[in-house]
Amino acid sequence: MCWETIARRLMIVALAGLLAACATPLPTIDRDAIASEAILLSTDTTLGRIAKTSQPAADLSGFRLMPLGLFSLDTRVQLARRAEASLDVQYYQFANDETGRYLLRALRDAAVRGVRVRLLIDDLYTSGEDTLLLAFASYPNVEVRIFNPFCCARERGPNERFLAEAGEWSRVNHRMHNKLFIADGAMAVIGGRNIANEYFLRSMSENFVDVDAFTVGFIVPPLAALFDRYWNGNPVYPLKSVAHTDLSPSELRAKFEEWTGPAQTPPPAALPPNDILGYGPIADDLDLGRLGLIWGDAYVFADHPDKPFDSEAGADLLETSVTYNVFEAIRSAKQEVLASSPYFVPGPTSMQMLHELRDRGVKVTVLTNSLASTDEPVVHIGYRRYRQELLGMGVDLYELSSTRLMNNKRPFLFAKSLGRLHAKLVVIDKQKVFIGSMNLDPRSASINTELGAVISSPQLARELTRIIDIDRLQSAYKVRLAPEGGGLQWIYYDGDKQTVMTKEPDSSPWLRLKAWLLTPFVPDEQL
Repeated sequence: MCWETIARRLMIVALAGLLAACATPLPTIDRDAIASEAILLSTDTTLGRIAKTSQPAADLSGFRLMPLGLFSLDTRVQLARRAEASLDVQYYQFANDETGRYLLRALRDAAVRGVRVRLLIDDLYTSGEDTLLLAFASYPNVEVRIFNPFCCARERGPNERFLAEAGEWSRVNHRMHNKLFIADGAMAVIGGRNIANEYFLRSMSENFVDVDAFTVGFIVPPLAALFDRYWNGNPVYPLKSVAHTDLSPSELRAKFEEWTGPAQTPPPAALPPNDILGYGPIADDLDLGRLGLIWGDAYVFADHPDKPFDSEAGADLLETSVTYNVFEAIRSAKQEVLASSPYFVPGPTSMQMLHELRDRGVKVTVLTNSLASTDEPVVHIGYRRYRQELLGMGVDLYELSSTRLMNNKRPFLFAKSLGRLHAKLVVIDKQKVFIGSMNLDPRSASINTELGAVISSPQLARELTRIIDIDRLQSAYKVRLAPEGGGLQWIYYDGDKQTVMTKEPDSSPWLRLKAWLLTPFVPDEQL
């Protein structure tokens, strides 16, 4: 959900009763007739053989963290180029920009080689993209499906779409936030990144700090089963049942060639030799035929695709939900919890859990966005309602600084673009980690669907801690209660010099005023 527009959409809900909204009903689908299942790992494929020979034991899963966007994008492209049987791809956002079109072309090229390609996209950000997606779907071996589609105003922006279906708010408010990429049933990418320039350091104005994980082994068949559950689920519709064009298949393919060709879709920049963890491109391992990964026990979970429609905003957690499972893992902490959540709105359930942890002496540290770095100021309003209570119970809070991030001397980063936090990560007792699509907020808990994994691996926990700490200590402000009461302070160190601020750092007076004015109108349960 584009959180910055929530206030407008709440106004749309208020108007719904006044509008004679006559939304066109969604088509009836014979789901048995269109059902399909994942093609599981086979050592007949190159990726399958590499995955099998790299796996030290049948019950283990291997991981490589990808904190650098350039490597993360290249991993997806490499998997698409090397796939021989299937590509199952599921995303909340798949943008019509240089990154989205480049990856679409790699998927198309795989389909032309005979690879079955299934692409599942949430419908929130597909405004105006029907023709591109129909052009992609016009190739043999390609099928595109849409989660919870808007029936009307398909060429208009999200707000116009919501207005056109004001009477359907209870349906269209629910979105699929999952991110998953599976090649040949053998190798997968999970994590927080959508498919758009800003998630892979390709935007000139703003980019996201994020983390994905490349994975093989025991974890992949359950991921494939989770994909199938969505692909064949009730909220999912074939693209061609809701999007239409007057162009013929040959005309669509000609358009696709034009849009995804080098003139309109330049390739990404060349990769550096290694990332901040010292890893080189995954292509090097694939060329050698053996993967250098961190191995551990892991389990994955995703919300049921019907979860949002069976739950209400702010409702009690379903035991099958991603949030419930992550909270259970966090509750197992005995010493410390380190979390990164770009959208952090604890709500009553999360606050109760945090109180329990602190009462047991568990150290809790959270990195989130500052008012200046967030792309969703409305969410920051929800977060700051809890800030003083969190600090009072002894939670360590850090907020990403857009200024400090731009001035960070680490290579491969943001130059002068605005950096925003987007990584959804948890490290528990330096032993277990969570990585996935879930934010620590009510929307992830009860409105959207999510996907993630809990992995037991001290080595992976060390690497993830290092990634979070680089941003926490070098590119963020520590928030604390003012020593004499009466507000908050933001502090950071430049060498031995401490700087203390008493206002939301890096933010303009207008941004602070806007946040203050909106505060009474933002319900936590929608954030």
